[in-house]
Amino acid sequence: MEDFKSERFSVRKRLRSFRYAFDGLRILFREEHNARIHLVVSICVILMGVVFNISVAEWLAICILIGLVFSLEIINSAIENLCDYISPQRHDIIKKVKDMAAAAVLVATIMSVVCGLIIFVPKLYNLICQ
Repeated sequence: MEDFKSERFSVRKRLRSFRYAFDGLRILFREEHNARIHLVVSICVILMGVVFNISVAEWLAICILIGLVFSLEIINSAIENLCDYISPQRHDIIKKVKDMAAAAVLVATIMSVVCGLIIFVPKLYNLICQ
């Protein structure tokens, strides 16, 4: 049996891995309500960024935070699905794992909102007070 590390590079296999990743995104948006909420909020934030002509640094912060929240939502969903498969019945340790994974998404989301407020509140204030 050939060792995994000695497997030859294959463009076809690399392209297939992209297909699997896009399948994961389709599953995420089809099955996870919170991911759809994050998507709507992200689109609104991007539109606000265009309207207010935010700086490159502000765009970088927005892009990083959107990516972080989505990445954590994907990891959280994967952990929850794996936990539900491993232990369909209620279990205290499984609950702890799922709660902590959800907390990671919550922390990133809260910090994203704080950063969004730091970026957009002064711009809204200037618009209203002019």
